[in-house]
Amino acid sequence: MSIVIKTPDEIEKMRLACRLAGEVLDYITPFVKPGVATETLDRLCHDYMTQVQGCVPATLHYAPSGNTPYPKSICTSVNHQICHGIPGEKQLRNGDILNIDVTTIKNGYHGDTSRMFQVGDVSIQARRLCDVTFECMWKGIERVRPGATLGDIGHAIQRHAESAGFSVVREFCGHGVGARFHEEPQVVHFGRPGTGVALRPNMIFTIEPMINAGKAAIRILADGWTAVTKDHSLSAQWEHTVLVTETGYEVLTVSGGMRPPPEWVRP
Repeated sequence: MSIVIKTPDEIEKMRLACRLAGEVLDYITPFVKPGVATETLDRLCHDYMTQVQGCVPATLHYAPSGNTPYPKSICTSVNHQICHGIPGEKQLRNGDILNIDVTTIKNGYHGDTSRMFQVGDVSIQARRLCDVTFECMWKGIERVRPGATLGDIGHAIQRHAESAGFSVVREFCGHGVGARFHEEPQVVHFGRPGTGVALRPNMIFTIEPMINAGKAAIRILADGWTAVTKDHSLSAQWEHTVLVTETGYEVLTVSGGMRPPPEWVRP
């Protein structure tokens, strides 16, 4: 599969789908609190996407490469769950950290984003992990411009995570996105500067580092979807969908309630 360079019309459709994905996370934010089950969050997001936004939840019944179809409309990954956590009846507890990953389909195009939530009073380590992972995402985004490489993005993320004493998950990566949920290129979150695919204007892909407080090793649970840290350490993830412009980048998954970029991000 080759990299799809988006047309101006496709970019406009992506802007809409991505904005709507961000707005799902804005909508669900007040509901994330101790005592709430993740399946309740899933139901609320599903109803908001389908009944208010007129979107299709991309993850619902998604079954790549013959996998068991994913049964829910969002992914909810709690504490040591890295990604693809399946919403269920277990309730959130004070001190949990939670990633909610949302992908909308609007007019045939996908918007993909995720965000970390801190449930009640979390530990200093958990807060620091969420903050550093957020910075890692933006370190990668800041490298996006025509002529830069995917290795530049991965290196910036890896260097920042490891300098903080954390590790980078290597089995999962960002990806091109558009009319298909997952397109080329694969955007790994580690690497060497100057290596890999060179970026071109009108490429669109996600940057979504998964950072562990402990070691990088993972395992997949029996449900076939949920990835967890092998050493049971905490994990965090943030995700934006990004357009390569003629001079730099545009973050497409913007929304009114999203966390603002770090102060060092160029305007």
